[in-house]
Amino acid sequence: MAFKSLSALVLAAAAVSAQTFEPLRFAGVNIAGFDFGCGTDGTCDITQVCPPLTQLGCADGLGQMEHFVKDDGYNVFRLPVGWQYLTYNQMTGVLNQTQFANYNMLVSACLSTGAHCEIDIHNYARYDGEIIGQGGPSNEIFAELWYNIADYWKNESSVIFGVMNEPHDIPDIYTWAGSVQAAVTAIRSTGATSQIILLPGNNYTSAETFISSGSAAALNMVRNPDGTITNLVMDVHKYLDYDNSGTHAPCVTNNIEDSWYPLSVWLRENGRQALNTETGGGDVDSCVGYLSQQIGYQAANSDVILGYLGWAAGSFATDYILSETPYYNGTGWNDTLTVSMAMSPMTNMLVASVV
Repeated sequence: MAFKSLSALVLAAAAVSAQTFEPLRFAGVNIAGFDFGCGTDGTCDITQVCPPLTQLGCADGLGQMEHFVKDDGYNVFRLPVGWQYLTYNQMTGVLNQTQFANYNMLVSACLSTGAHCEIDIHNYARYDGEIIGQGGPSNEIFAELWYNIADYWKNESSVIFGVMNEPHDIPDIYTWAGSVQAAVTAIRSTGATSQIILLPGNNYTSAETFISSGSAAALNMVRNPDGTITNLVMDVHKYLDYDNSGTHAPCVTNNIEDSWYPLSVWLRENGRQALNTETGGGDVDSCVGYLSQQIGYQAANSDVILGYLGWAAGSFATDYILSETPYYNGTGWNDTLTVSMAMSPMTNMLVASVV
């Protein structure tokens, strides 16, 4: 789609969002830092971690989240962390007490705001280059990891379990669905029976290729131990730059025709729902317009699309190309253009309620 003026884009967004809808359930942002040092090959250099907690020497993640809740109406935060960080560089499902306690400080800070908080293992379906259940860690090890995480938070209804960030180049998608099933069964076996669990597909969890990659059909087979699909939600990502990489500032699409329309049709036909856990663009006018259109469409289909989370705030510097990190001026927080003009529910009024 050729770039249009900001005013034209906003008018188009208004036309989309004027449809009859129930407001989106979730809006929020990723609070990054515990995932720093992780690559798409599943390696994680934990010396690069910059926990978004002042008491651990990096960003004021709690202050950011409190601001996002109070001033922007956000009600969910995704908290990415590397597997290696949690187990202190051991390929095991056994958590290192000190490392897990550090990460749980962030989860607790998030919960203190009244928001939902997603625990996200940021390893691309791998550990040190080897694919889970397909030559790398066994499903049993993966299930043990999730059992131990979920057992700690099993009584906290506001915790969301994000099974895995952005699987990609998976040789057998049905075998991967078996690994996801192992994690789901482990989580539910702790007594964490009511929380949302996010099911990630292939191709970096792409919303555009969720159906064509076979992810939809494979993950549609994943069930709770009682055979239901209650609170088993599809996990999808979609950026708005020209190659969907999230590495370029300009936005060139609202993703509706190629991604959100076909996905919403499939979800509705199959009685499923999805959460857009990564999206965003640069701090430029084109992204304000296109993000507004995308969010408007999601809200018009809120029966199957639960909401969105931007990428990213937390320990990212404010000059990072996709930064949604607010700037603290000494007396208050200042949002980026894309947050203040497009993604904040206080602006778009498309989220069910503020916390």
